[in-house]
Amino acid sequence: MLDYDEEAERYDALRGGEPRAAAAAEAVMSLVPRRARRLLDVACGTGIVTRLFPASGPGPRVTGVDLSTSMTRRAAARLPGAVVRADSRRLPFRDASFDAVVSVWLLHLLTDPADVRAVVAECARVLRPGGVYVTTVHKGLSHNVGSDI
Repeated sequence: MLDYDEEAERYDALRGGEPRAAAAAEAVMSLVPRRARRLLDVACGTGIVTRLFPASGPGPRVTGVDLSTSMTRRAAARLPGAVVRADSRRLPFRDASFDAVVSVWLLHLLTDPADVRAVVAECARVLRPGGVYVTTVHKGLSHNVGSDI
């Protein structure tokens, strides 16, 4: 498995950089209702996509969460005060505290089905009733990112 603390510095460049991040943010925000006021990005990584969410939509307050110390540090530089280091299987937020929860390029990385269930259950727990959960699948760097959503 990839060591995200070691890979943080070059992670974005190796995964499509700004163009891929912008396409992902736009596609995700097209599914987030305009009324959403709080958005959680689970496993936000370096924040390359997360920081684009406010610019891509109506402007919900965005919070990012990631387990990797190095990824969280990079994300916090992009989103000061809006990033929390935590395990996505045990999110440190109250029930029903977000209008939208997103996980971009996360679930396909989890090899244990119990981890997938735990992450999705946590996303559902922190999502308010009637909220929206958006996730993506990874199909490679050369395809239409909008088809991930």
